[in-house]
Amino acid sequence: MAMTVSDAIRYIGVDDLTIDLFESQYRVPEGISYNSYLILDEKTCLMDTVDKRGTAEWESNLKEALGERSLDYLVIQHMEPDHAGSVQRVLELYPDVKLVGNAKTFQMLPQFLQTAPSNDQVVVKEGDSLELGSHTLTFYMAPMVHWPEVMVSYESTEKILFSADGFGTFGANCKHGIEDWKLEAARYYFNIVGKYGAPVQTLLKKASGLAIETICPLHGPVLKGDLTPYIQAYDTWSKYEPQEKAILVACASIHGNTKAAAMRIAEELQACGQKVTFMDLCREDMSHAVELAFLYDRTVLCASTYDGGLFLPMHDFLSHLAAKTWQNRKVAIVENGSWAAQAGKVMRAMLEEMKNIEVCEETLTIKSTLHEADEPQLKALVAAIANV
Repeated sequence: MAMTVSDAIRYIGVDDLTIDLFESQYRVPEGISYNSYLILDEKTCLMDTVDKRGTAEWESNLKEALGERSLDYLVIQHMEPDHAGSVQRVLELYPDVKLVGNAKTFQMLPQFLQTAPSNDQVVVKEGDSLELGSHTLTFYMAPMVHWPEVMVSYESTEKILFSADGFGTFGANCKHGIEDWKLEAARYYFNIVGKYGAPVQTLLKKASGLAIETICPLHGPVLKGDLTPYIQAYDTWSKYEPQEKAILVACASIHGNTKAAAMRIAEELQACGQKVTFMDLCREDMSHAVELAFLYDRTVLCASTYDGGLFLPMHDFLSHLAAKTWQNRKVAIVENGSWAAQAGKVMRAMLEEMKNIEVCEETLTIKSTLHEADEPQLKALVAAIANV
């Protein structure tokens, strides 16, 4: 509980360093934080809870921050279990607490509890406010950022935006501070929120009308100081615009021959002055590959033919990109097939289902291994994707 917000607003979240896969799919070698905040005023107000994995530590933090006081309000901004996982415990500890949420919150809440709560419910809609004393919360709906019931809360006295999953990161807070925000914010955004660029843009427009000095997300560090870099990053990402002129060479190779060709292409691209990152999709973390595909403006897809189709790690990668509505990028294709190359055909078909993906006419088809006769084709592909 090292982070601070202000004298009246306490951080009471917890770090989880035991988790291996966030949402059972994203590797988090440096853990994850479950953020929760307590406002101490004439009325006490809890902003979200934490995952059940952290309930015991979080409960201790809550009781310490409250002291002898009781809890007046619990604001539920997001019903996902990593944030609402301890609501049941709040109801047990403070049976008179009033629950604050929107209509969709209260439709969803009973699904996650053993019994429907009998507590007073404060149902809020866009622009409604909750007076706590010298602090006032105003609520703004943020549906599909990234669940339908999501809302954010703005505290006008201290100019704080409680941003739900927006501006969150992977990584425990004991491992990463505000200076490390970009290390894991992009991977978090593209893999968790990335599909919902239009709703994020709507939320950013609402936030632009608020005087915000601090952002309190539900994962990662509290953001203070100059907030421009964080807001600009979200604006770029949610418009599906690349952040860097760079090339991802993504490879799925069965026996190593496709990989050898992909590495050769990466070397040729670097030799002509391009920033290049090579990723072996069979061995490296998929969420990092997805992140780079979104951050960079160009990608080279290199894959083997397998069972008359596409080698599965590449198929998985393209499926991830499609699910997150990857778009507005330039792509080159390298395929390998010892007798009937089909990988390129499948990759093209998958890319055609995506929006504004420009596929280079120049392709490289390898029969088993890269040969001297393939050099003109390789050079043409490199020139096409390098824009030289």
